Amino acid sequence: MSTDSTAPATPTRTDYGRIVVGVDGSDASKDALRWAHRQATYTGSELVAVGVWSYVTMSYPTMSGYVPTVNDIDLEGDTRALLEQVVKEVLDGAPVRLVVTEGHPAEVLTRFSESADLVVLGCRGHGGFVGALVGSVSQHVVSHASCPVVVVRHPKEPHR
Repeated sequence: MSTDSTAPATPTRTDYGRIVVGVDGSDASKDALRWAHRQATYTGSELVAVGVWSYVTMSYPTMSGYVPTVNDIDLEGDTRALLEQVVKEVLDGAPVRLVVTEGHPAEVLTRFSESADLVVLGCRGHGGFVGALVGSVSQHVVSHASCPVVVVRHPKEPHR
């Protein structure tokens, strides 16, 4: 497992294929990681797990009155640690390249689709309309990706 936080804005394509999977620590993203790993093993593709972080602004005081500053929070480090933990838990040492980058998940994963043969995402939506049923990130990537996208439904969710 290698971590690459200096990945180029648009990664380069490999000859043997690349599967990109978005990982945020949710059960849905763990399911997507498992599915992507099986597919990568079957096709001999490189598996790239992507963790995305962004600065969050707070416009309200916390209960303690303390609002942490950007300097107090290591969002990139926290995202990297979460990604490493999830990959270790789900894949137990299987080969995977880890990429941690800043941005909006939908935009980052759409950008990564430009050099991928497949993008795999989890499905977390809970509503009755398409945006909530699929999820806004998945919906955006499905609509704008440069390659096929698989949205893996969590097995505990009933089919509608």
